[in-house]
Amino acid sequence: MTTTRIFLIAHAPLAHALRECALHVFADCADDVVALDVHPAASPEESLAAARILMEQQDDRPTLVLTDVFGATPCNVAQRLVDGHTSRLVCGANLPMLLRAVSYRAESLEALVARAVVGGTQGVMQVAISAPQNQIRRSHHDQENYHHQQ
Repeated sequence: MTTTRIFLIAHAPLAHALRECALHVFADCADDVVALDVHPAASPEESLAAARILMEQQDDRPTLVLTDVFGATPCNVAQRLVDGHTSRLVCGANLPMLLRAVSYRAESLEALVARAVVGGTQGVMQVAISAPQNQIRRSHHDQENYHHQQ
């Protein structure tokens, strides 16, 4: 079974940090997740050359490329990298997105893109500080009626 490779290209040290987190959860994904940290002193041409080397070291599997910020150097490098390859580019990488992608890397590239985007967006939420998420809160008036039971 062919799995989709996941290639992280992000501002240093985010790409490698995300890869390490993925390996912490899915120890078997080491061969499927590649990372390139783009350093501030490196030119876009140097970063692109490094990305091409990493891409060529792999076989011809489909590749999902994840970058951190649209319009920044890692994204611009990735846009140039994916030309001519069986690959897709998704920006806004976060850990929920990566974990979802790793979980479903056996699916088609198109399906994996959709799953990664959903995982990334569903992983962003505001969490209540004083009440558990998804708990129905009583109105102030309801609490007064039951105050004697507390």
